[in-house]
Amino acid sequence: MPPQSAKPSLGEIAREWGRIGCLGFGGPPAHIALLRQLCVERRGWLSAHEFEDAIAACNLLPGPASTQLAIFCAWRVGGRRGALVGGFGFILPGLAVILGLAVLFLAGAPPTWVRGAGAGAGAAVAAVAIRAGAGLVPSSWARAAVHGRWLAYAMAGVIAGAMAGAALVLVLLACGLLEVFLRRSRRPPGRLSLQVWPLLPLAVASSGGLLALAWTALKVGALSYGGGFVIVPLMQGDAVDRFHWMTDAQFLNAVALGQVTPGPVTHTVAVVGYAAAGLGGALLASCIAFLPSFAFVLLGARHFDRLRGNQGVLAFLDGAGPAAIGAIIGSAIPLALALSEPWQAAVLAAAALALLVARQSVVLTLLAAGAVGALAALLGASLPG
Repeated sequence: MPPQSAKPSLGEIAREWGRIGCLGFGGPPAHIALLRQLCVERRGWLSAHEFEDAIAACNLLPGPASTQLAIFCAWRVGGRRGALVGGFGFILPGLAVILGLAVLFLAGAPPTWVRGAGAGAGAAVAAVAIRAGAGLVPSSWARAAVHGRWLAYAMAGVIAGAMAGAALVLVLLACGLLEVFLRRSRRPPGRLSLQVWPLLPLAVASSGGLLALAWTALKVGALSYGGGFVIVPLMQGDAVDRFHWMTDAQFLNAVALGQVTPGPVTHTVAVVGYAAAGLGGALLASCIAFLPSFAFVLLGARHFDRLRGNQGVLAFLDGAGPAAIGAIIGSAIPLALALSEPWQAAVLAAAALALLVARQSVVLTLLAAGAVGALAALLGASLPG
């Protein structure tokens, strides 16, 4: 590791974290690699051990872990102002790109090739979901205290994810709290060590509009246990089935856009917000979805070491984590059933082979699927409504 250099200025933080926000194609693995290269290898602002500890602590929090890691690293090198500057630098480039694409894809009469590209990329999303969930299984299985319970939690998540309804939040919380109870029942009575952060308000807005959109965005930002892709079933239940802000085809486009743009998958919520309430809805949904990440770091970063040792938190995540993984995999079912054209099924099959067998890049696979869809549309293939 290079010798530790002087702490950066706010301008330098804005430039470096903004660069990562522009180049961060490929999701959390790419974000982590870029942050490590910057903070550990190039500048020596953090030691390798400190960076690994930061990853572990952020993985214990709900919400987008790579976003929280970016904010936390900026906090370590620049304090609270650094966290704000670095966090916005990481988030805003991808948000600007996805908002522009949302306007293009959700316009009243987009060009035929644009509709085809969206239909093609959207057709591959179910395979992306399976890849995302399967990639989380080995480490979660290795941490499981009782593998039978892990399987039960994962199956509950699969069912909840396949139903793509608001009940998914309750399933995640129930699995986490059940694991806390089972662990606690084996220990002598004492003070309950579970923190209150998993017990967020569960009152769901009963009607559409900004209140419902705010609740959807809050779930995305504060209850995404187990990885960013778990937001897909969380959003689909509200955006498509409950409040009808989007059609199935539009939602598939939104998920695909969240995968091919730089920055966190959470940006997908901006497309949902745009469909619900225009540009103002997109900005509102984005602000609410990312607010918990800033709050967790700004209010709790000094306590992250204790969080890692809190047995209640670890037990909760040992229950909620497998359920979230199951939900990610289960979400592939409604995503696949949303496809309405035979050629889309062929694209999905090809994407599954590319992602699950050939282990190709998610971004390149989605771009290729979009290109196939655009060509199919230009050749006269029917498109989803």
